[in-house]
Amino acid sequence: MPPTVPPARAGSSTDEPVLRVGAPLSGTVVALADVPDPVFAQSFAGPGLAIEPAVDPDGIATVVAPAAGTVGSLFPHAFALEASGGRTILVHLGIDTVRLGGEGFQLHVEPGDRVEAGTTLLSWEPPRVAALGLSTLCSVIALQGDPSLLTLLVEPGRTVGAGEPVLSWT
Repeated sequence: MPPTVPPARAGSSTDEPVLRVGAPLSGTVVALADVPDPVFAQSFAGPGLAIEPAVDPDGIATVVAPAAGTVGSLFPHAFALEASGGRTILVHLGIDTVRLGGEGFQLHVEPGDRVEAGTTLLSWEPPRVAALGLSTLCSVIALQGDPSLLTLLVEPGRTVGAGEPVLSWT
């Protein structure tokens, strides 16, 4: 009888066949097609979903690592996390937020840092971004991922907590 493969654990750092991707922040799930940016909405960067962030009483949203991995590209408004099996997760905070030059964002890690799922990576101020007329939708992308290998674990409209599994990537 062949050996059985144990189910993947959220944020597992081993090279498992399934990578469970957690929500990088708390909020409401939105279909990627509804993101007001064609690069994300048309899945040019890869498949995924978006999250409208929830904020704490001070107007801050905390962003955590959606899986275990190594912080690759890192900007105040976006990061790439290199996870197991050569898979990379892109998280982009808001739309056109690069124009803010980092204002309203605070980094808590550096490129090359090894992180576990749930590690705080950055914090930002979505109400400040919204007050400038920019979308606060956060895209969570299986960078250059094959859509047939990605399963959405939550439906649009559902509220999720930071770290809650939202995608399964085989």
